[in-house]
Amino acid sequence: MSSNSEDAAMDAYSQVVTTVAATLRPRVASLRVAGPRGDGAGSGVVFTDDGFLVTSAHVVSGTQRGQASFGDGTETAFDVVGADALSDLAVLRARGSTPQAAELGNADSLRVGQLVVAVGNPFGLAGTVTAGVVSALGRSFPARSGRTVRMIDDVIQTDAALNPGNSGGAVADASGRVIGIATAVAGVGLGLAVPVNGTTRRILSDLMANGKVRRAWLGVGGVPAALPPQVAERLGRRSGLRVSEVVPGSPAGLAGLYVGDLMLSAGGQQIASAQDLQRLMLGDAVGTRFPITVLRQGALVDVIAVLEELLV
Repeated sequence: MSSNSEDAAMDAYSQVVTTVAATLRPRVASLRVAGPRGDGAGSGVVFTDDGFLVTSAHVVSGTQRGQASFGDGTETAFDVVGADALSDLAVLRARGSTPQAAELGNADSLRVGQLVVAVGNPFGLAGTVTAGVVSALGRSFPARSGRTVRMIDDVIQTDAALNPGNSGGAVADASGRVIGIATAVAGVGLGLAVPVNGTTRRILSDLMANGKVRRAWLGVGGVPAALPPQVAERLGRRSGLRVSEVVPGSPAGLAGLYVGDLMLSAGGQQIASAQDLQRLMLGDAVGTRFPITVLRQGALVDVIAVLEELLV
């Protein structure tokens, strides 16, 4: 590549990063909170024009209020509207004015190698911008609330530098749309972000409306497993979810699911992993009749479970 071509490529890359930075830096706040373990800090993103911000649940764990500072010098107190430890997302409401909202994108359209820009406040250094690429997709990251552990689905892995204080900050695509909320540092050169997608929007809506996220509970554990060749050919798919645990007295147990069943579909959706099942467990699934199809001893078996609310 000639020096002129290299300069042009660098100019194009710089133009994208600087444009995204100019768009997002005013909309990402530096957060200060006082919790049971002392003062803490993080980042938050304005996502509505009437003053709602999204951040990581662990940033505001143990507190109900704090202070948000923006790049233009604006400061405002905020209240924690709701937090969901099992997705590591929280919604805040500013008491004073905030900048215009950032645009939320859709992480479901991301591809490995795609450019992303992170904006946050690592180590208290407000408005810090880093850039990199999507290193991997489809990762799962464990989140815990009490004794309940849930895998956050399709976590975005990026080599854009994320450090303490970035949590709750924006990870954006080349158009400046927020496609992830920074959640953790997995190691040197590895940062993780909760994807912004349809599931995230439902969680944010629940937190805004109710201050919490309702989830249904089926009461099974499972691992991906290959279908027998003849069944795979007949159904046009290769895998399902092998039931490895059924909690006694749970909706799954009462419905007649058994260890060893190979789950093919639930709630009208194909199931190939525990994450596929977890996506169906949000809010409006509680109390519903939940059809499940399994492969048992070579035969297709249909059962109906009545989902209960997960209490955490």
